[in-house]
Amino acid sequence: MTVDQRGSAVIEFALVLPLVLALMLGLVEVAVIARSEMQLIHAAREGAREAAVSPDSSRAVGATRTALGPAGSRARISVARPANIGETARVSVRLPYRVAVPLFGGFSLELHATAAMRVER
Repeated sequence: MTVDQRGSAVIEFALVLPLVLALMLGLVEVAVIARSEMQLIHAAREGAREAAVSPDSSRAVGATRTALGPAGSRARISVARPANIGETARVSVRLPYRVAVPLFGGFSLELHATAAMRVER
């Protein structure tokens, strides 16, 4: 490899490296959003499970916030629990999410999950 070829390889690497890094950061951000969405779905299920066995909707909200962990304080949770056994209780959770990577403009998303279970008691 001659000096000219090594120099051009360094320049090509310097040109491609920012694109590769931006792609990798984007992939990591998508993975974090997917993880947050799965956590939100799990929390909605926990809330629906609690709503199915307890007529107190604050217990369902508490179970949902506990399942979300630290993000639970930012979540908007709604519980619809009918009084009749056998009907469907629904818990809906909305969580604002701010994309952390500044390369993408730092925009915000709202993640949403809903879970339903039949009322048992």
